[in-house]
Amino acid sequence: MQEVVTYRPVGCIHTPFKDIEGMPIQPQGAQGVAGQVEIFEPYQEGLRDLDGFSHLLLIYHLHLCRGYALRVKPFLDQVERGIFACRSPKRPNSIGLSIVRLIRIDGPVLHIEDVDMVDGTPLLDIKPYVPLFDTAPADRIGWFAGRVDGVFAARSDGRFRK
Repeated sequence: MQEVVTYRPVGCIHTPFKDIEGMPIQPQGAQGVAGQVEIFEPYQEGLRDLDGFSHLLLIYHLHLCRGYALRVKPFLDQVERGIFACRSPKRPNSIGLSIVRLIRIDGPVLHIEDVDMVDGTPLLDIKPYVPLFDTAPADRIGWFAGRVDGVFAARSDGRFRK
């Protein structure tokens, strides 16, 4: 039986990208791009002790994506792939995940870098990035092999807007 799951944003992500077309497709392709995260008042107490971390995992809602596709042509390939073998935003649950650099915290505003999301993105959660917990040696990376370096130049073309 499928359960309905509801999330409430804890904040809003502000970036220089006003539209999905032309924005980086991953944080590695957005190195140095600055943004801010505004944390809503009921959740601000949760920022305590966050300033001791250099990087954060941001979990957010891909609010401009409508619907989903189980097969997509990803940005770094010309072949249709299964959605769960891709980083495409056109997912059954429109959830995004990015590792960003925390520059500083000013009250309820987090100043971050390496942003790869569109301005106004609803933030669902923040987790501190801890390398021992959040990295694993990978023996294989599937169809991404030989393509990952393309992330530095790849930009969204709006193919997942509809």
